[in-house]
Amino acid sequence: MKSFFLFVKYSLSIALFLFLIQPAFAQDGAALYQKNCAQCHGADLNGGNATSLVDGIWQFGAENGYVTRNIKFGIPHLGMPSYEKTLSDNEIRSIVSYIRESENNAGAQKPPTPEELETMDYDIHVETFADGLEIPWAIDFLDNNTALITERPGRLRIVKNGVLQPEPVKNTPEVLHEGQGGLMDVAIDPEFDRNGWIYLAYSHVLPESGGQRPPAMTRLERGKIKNNTWTDAEVIFEAPHETYRTTRHHYGCRIVFDPWGYLYFAIGDRGAGYQAQDFTLPNGKVHRIQTNGDIPKDNPFLYDENAMGSLFSLGNRNIQGMAIHPETGELWVTEHGPMGGDELNLIKAGNNYGWETITYGKNYNGTIITEITHMPGMEQPILYWKPSIAVCGLDFYRGDAFKKWKNRLLVGALKYEEVRLLQIEDERVVHEQVILKGAGRVRDVSTGPDGAIYVVLNNPGKVVRLAPKPN
Repeated sequence: MKSFFLFVKYSLSIALFLFLIQPAFAQDGAALYQKNCAQCHGADLNGGNATSLVDGIWQFGAENGYVTRNIKFGIPHLGMPSYEKTLSDNEIRSIVSYIRESENNAGAQKPPTPEELETMDYDIHVETFADGLEIPWAIDFLDNNTALITERPGRLRIVKNGVLQPEPVKNTPEVLHEGQGGLMDVAIDPEFDRNGWIYLAYSHVLPESGGQRPPAMTRLERGKIKNNTWTDAEVIFEAPHETYRTTRHHYGCRIVFDPWGYLYFAIGDRGAGYQAQDFTLPNGKVHRIQTNGDIPKDNPFLYDENAMGSLFSLGNRNIQGMAIHPETGELWVTEHGPMGGDELNLIKAGNNYGWETITYGKNYNGTIITEITHMPGMEQPILYWKPSIAVCGLDFYRGDAFKKWKNRLLVGALKYEEVRLLQIEDERVVHEQVILKGAGRVRDVSTGPDGAIYVVLNNPGKVVRLAPKPN
């Protein structure tokens, strides 16, 4: 009990100290801002040669971490200089604190989701499909009138005839909602009308042992929904428990099916990039299994006694976008790089995509991971984004509402709050345009059965529907 009171006393002392120095901290931030930033962003932070910092619009990430990194390392392609060599980390934090204080004083609020968009090919109408969600992660459709949406804390929600049902599906698997973990993807079996199977990907934790933080890993399960209850559950992939990790990030995980009925999913490197090259481990890889969990007989590493039989590729840092090309059946993915080096990759059996032996990115603290970007036996990305846009969610447009966009690739971006449209020819990206920006962090993007584009936004927690504006 004595140690508890000493802890409380110490914590209160620290809190009082931080409270007393806060005005000086903000004052220092104001002076540093005027010296380093005001010439572009305006003395009152309302913009000048560069954008306003108090209007609630953040093109390159709203969170403090993004703002801090943008100041420290710059945005070279827009002429934003790096202050890494002229400002200390504490000075940068004080500038960010001053910006936040000024933003609050200005009453800045994120603008509402636009109702209309203008693109090169279409004028688009935007409407809310589902609202009031908590960290939505993925969407898929049972039929023309029914959608399933996952919420990362562990809930599976149903939207029926355009109405979000008030009660989540009961009896879904328990998830570890900590860090980046929780309930992630939902996918509908290609033969759902016949078999009723639905697939979930989530972070699974082992029982606590000896007071230590319990290890976790991505797990896949399939089941059915009857009377709003998850039933007939079957675990179709569970990694060996000795490979589980106590980290709480880089779980992956998307689920897609190719035309031949194989199921693909990806597990991130779980924060151990060097393990992405180890084919005895599940993390940092793409996996291919049958829909019941069996291993296909032609998997590339199946007959290597040391390798996991489910492996399809390796050297993948953290894939959170997967899509099958509607005509070729090829697997395309987007994966998070570190700071810089987000990648678009075409995944082929047995290939090595390099992480972390080769990369175009660097560590978040600015240190070099490796100077090597090419190596024999390791694939180059089809496209990489530098700076990173925080790619998440991927789909080839398959509907008829936007006929000019048939088979073009929809790419979501968390950091830049964007949906990008990529035109691909002969395994090359020949054109890229932004069709939605600033509505929120894009976690998933999907073609609906009606041909509309559905975009899952983490903040605010909602799903919006994009459709051509009526003439």
